[in-house]
Amino acid sequence: MSAVRSLLPVYSLCLREIVRFVRQRSRLVGALGQPLLFWLLLGAGFKGSFRPAGEAAGVDYLQYFYPGIIALTLLFTAIFATISVVEDRKTGFLQGVLAAPVPRWSIVAGQAAGSTALAVVQGSLLLLLAPVAGLRLTPAGALASVMVMILMAFSLSGLGLLLAWRLDSTQGFHAIMNLLLLPMWFLSGAFFPAAGAPAWLGWAMSINPMTYGMSALRHSLQVGTGQRAAQAATWPALGVLALFGALAFSGAVLTARRASR
Repeated sequence: MSAVRSLLPVYSLCLREIVRFVRQRSRLVGALGQPLLFWLLLGAGFKGSFRPAGEAAGVDYLQYFYPGIIALTLLFTAIFATISVVEDRKTGFLQGVLAAPVPRWSIVAGQAAGSTALAVVQGSLLLLLAPVAGLRLTPAGALASVMVMILMAFSLSGLGLLLAWRLDSTQGFHAIMNLLLLPMWFLSGAFFPAAGAPAWLGWAMSINPMTYGMSALRHSLQVGTGQRAAQAATWPALGVLALFGALAFSGAVLTARRASR
């Protein structure tokens, strides 16, 4: 009974996020349409004039930028989903949830699960565009990419919840997003590689946890293509990403407990 009592709010809040998303189609346009527009415009614009440093011959910018666009879709979805915490606080729904006799971790887990599910579904849709990017995506590569996206989306959702539980306004959340989350994407290797970057910028990229998620995602897309070195490099990156996700989720749970006092 205790396990059911803890898992029920996880399922309920996760389902609520999914139903809310289905009813707000503008979120789909914002989370999926904007990254696609970036990819098509920037990728096509740089394709003929820029070859990513340190990449194999034949890799153009459209192909290099493709995993970064998947990561940006995960980031936008996590932002739009976790900002609902601020809105729920204004409407009183969050106070009602906190008054329920359920553990705080289950509330945060339900919110994170809903955000993660939405992000992974949208990210998986972009895998259909792999041939357009010039990538040969194998079934094993698609499965590996989805697994990486789950971990990446959960980590970003945990970070978003950690911020959202501390803020009282959507304006403040957007300000933090522009100050922290988007720079994390820019400095993840999604937009440009660390090779050839100034030393200080390379250092900033090395301490960015999203850099390791991007590395794991790039390598997972190559699973099944015979590039064993790339596959072997995925595991350390996944370890760093998993640690980041665990810390972000734990921080969100602690923040939720303080908010309920």
